[in-house]
Amino acid sequence: MSNKLVRETGLFGALVIGLGSIVGTGAYVSVGLSAEIAGSGLVLAILVAAATALMNGLSSAQLAVAHPVSGGTYEYGYQFLNPFSGRIAGILFVIAKSASAATAALAVAWYISLGLNVPPWIVKFIAVGLLLTFTVLVLSGVRRTNWLNALLVFVSLLGLIAFVGIGLSSSGMSGVDPVTSSSLSLFHAAALMFVAFTGYGRIATMGEEISAPRRNIPKAVIITLAVISAIYIAVGLTILHLGGIQSFEQSNFNIANLIPNHSWRWLVVTGGVIAMSGVVLNLVLGVSRVILAMGRRGDLPAKVAGLSGDSKSAPAATWITFAIMSLIALFGGIKAAWTLSAFTVLIYYGITNIAALKVSQTQRFIPKWVSILGLLSCFGLVLLAALA
Repeated sequence: MSNKLVRETGLFGALVIGLGSIVGTGAYVSVGLSAEIAGSGLVLAILVAAATALMNGLSSAQLAVAHPVSGGTYEYGYQFLNPFSGRIAGILFVIAKSASAATAALAVAWYISLGLNVPPWIVKFIAVGLLLTFTVLVLSGVRRTNWLNALLVFVSLLGLIAFVGIGLSSSGMSGVDPVTSSSLSLFHAAALMFVAFTGYGRIATMGEEISAPRRNIPKAVIITLAVISAIYIAVGLTILHLGGIQSFEQSNFNIANLIPNHSWRWLVVTGGVIAMSGVVLNLVLGVSRVILAMGRRGDLPAKVAGLSGDSKSAPAATWITFAIMSLIALFGGIKAAWTLSAFTVLIYYGITNIAALKVSQTQRFIPKWVSILGLLSCFGLVLLAALA
């Protein structure tokens, strides 16, 4: 039996994976949370996060082309730096993305609980049930997951189009004083927004499964970031047009609450639930691939690296992923989980940029200064956000 996953994901599949990993929690939760922090500086915070994501995305693409295997920076750390860097990157990735998945699952659970008027204490169990459902889907194989991703992305984009269209066509809240924010708050919001861009990492993490990686991975990363930047800016402008978000509550974080027309609000809510479900699906897939790589390296028990009979899924790694995400969902909250994800993922991508600087000139398609700026932006956002 082969110890390599099958390369059956082309450019379209890679794009769907990237968009499916980003468009949910980023558009339906993170932009609203960042609006509370950055106030009228929301769009600038989005642009700072987008620029940081572009540099880090290019570094990730560079590494994925030079070393196209599952595992992301965990593998890149081993290949281009040293075993210690690889282990740290693997741990950071699992924590960061498990926290992101828990955030998305909890957000969906809150939507469901409010819609069905069930007690708040059930929310965490609904979140775990959602994680279990998508774990089973991932175990069914990546090809089936790609088709489901395409459907999730399509419906979630419809919800965002409805939000932007209805929001911008509504009367602006000119009577509401714009929220002001300090420069440090701006960078804090940018750090939280950066997490909302990092779905491109799923593309690199699944490098072993993407066909023609030298051509498809860079294209998929750049196109994904361009599309998602436009979406976030449109959502951000709509939030500001509707008066911004003055406060954040555990059960009142969704952008649908800003829609003045109640008859259209459910369309946005539905889009949010479906979008965030797509995020959970892709994060279960991405984190399991890193745990798979750690099992292959011996940093986790060898049984973790076992593949299914058709070499299209990694059962042990996927179930471990489910367990970690479930624990975070059971013992954490939305805001805390997202903040944890932000800080750990920035450090993770700092290591990514350091590794990208070690790629040989013959394999390089981006200049080194891109990775240097990416490194400085990652650690700069961590420092400035911590001071905010």
